[in-house]
Amino acid sequence: MAPSGSRSIKKGCQRVLYWIPVLFIALIVAWSYYAYVLQLCIESIEHTAEKVIYLLVYHVIFIMFVWAYWQTIFTRPMNPLKEFHLSYSDKELLEREDRGESQQEILRRIARDLPIYTRTNSGAIRFCDHCQLLKPDRCHHCSVCDKCILKMDHHCPWVNNCVGFSNYKFFMLFLAYSLLYCLFITATDLQYFVKFWLVGGRAHFRLREYLNGLPDTQAKFHILFLFFSASMFSVSLASLLIYHCWLVCKNRSTLEAVRAPVFCHGTDKSGFSLGFSKNVRQVFGDEVKYWPVPVFSGLGDGCSFPTCLVNLDPERPSLSPAGSNPANKIAAEGRQFPSRPLTESQSRLLTSTPSWSESDGATDRKCASNSGMTIENEA
Repeated sequence: MAPSGSRSIKKGCQRVLYWIPVLFIALIVAWSYYAYVLQLCIESIEHTAEKVIYLLVYHVIFIMFVWAYWQTIFTRPMNPLKEFHLSYSDKELLEREDRGESQQEILRRIARDLPIYTRTNSGAIRFCDHCQLLKPDRCHHCSVCDKCILKMDHHCPWVNNCVGFSNYKFFMLFLAYSLLYCLFITATDLQYFVKFWLVGGRAHFRLREYLNGLPDTQAKFHILFLFFSASMFSVSLASLLIYHCWLVCKNRSTLEAVRAPVFCHGTDKSGFSLGFSKNVRQVFGDEVKYWPVPVFSGLGDGCSFPTCLVNLDPERPSLSPAGSNPANKIAAEGRQFPSRPLTESQSRLLTSTPSWSESDGATDRKCASNSGMTIENEA
């Protein structure tokens, strides 16, 4: 068999295997629905009012949880715009150069027309040799997706997708609603768990009296196991949600928390932080009513991010010369990112073709003095 055919079969098998964690979560959720709705609410709870309230609240949480999970899985990660890709002539010119410094000169020339402020640890332009593009700020190459992802946070096997600019809000809501889902099940199922442990004096008497208080053996098993599984998932989900809430408040991704971004003046873990309020709005948007809904409402286009370091750098030229786009004008007036209604943010996410402002390259020349001889190629 040809090598290309073997690689295709291997990739196909890998794609199938990547869906196993998602299938596992789907089966767990399907079983929990059966156990809670049928075995607990319909078969075990006797009071009609209690049964109706539990079912109504449960289904509201369940729908929001499944909606957020679906959005996280099937929202395609955004890739850099064509402005960041090398043209055919630039590719030929780069291939003809053998020395790293000469290649960096070419990349610095291209980067002068792009809103790129982060560098490699050696001060070089961040370039993806695999995708043949200059990486926008906060963009990284995912070896699983085999492409560069805008504001990549991490590749999550539980959603079989990269979590990044386009679906980070959905991922946050998925964590929040899944935690709420587990906590609600734990709270409403608690009385049966307590009944199991508190009835009688000895273990076999407690078990006998408990079993006599429940309708049948099948319901007993599902109700008990439902409580234990929901409790355990609640602990892990709570820790993960708290961590990502901290990241949002600090305006960092998971990758940036592990390895701080590098700017011209050096490493700065808070380089993209704009303050608590603006950090949250950058992910969830300006309109609070859309925050709990799994629809995109974030700000920006994913290719450029406001940073206080840009405005504080005296050698960086103004972001808003005459005739530039309105978003840059607003940034120059002191606002770190434009205040946009939801529909405009959605439109820009899908169809944005921003025109970058001209730059005299002062900061690039400063960075060039400290640049390394190699091009970064993240995998």
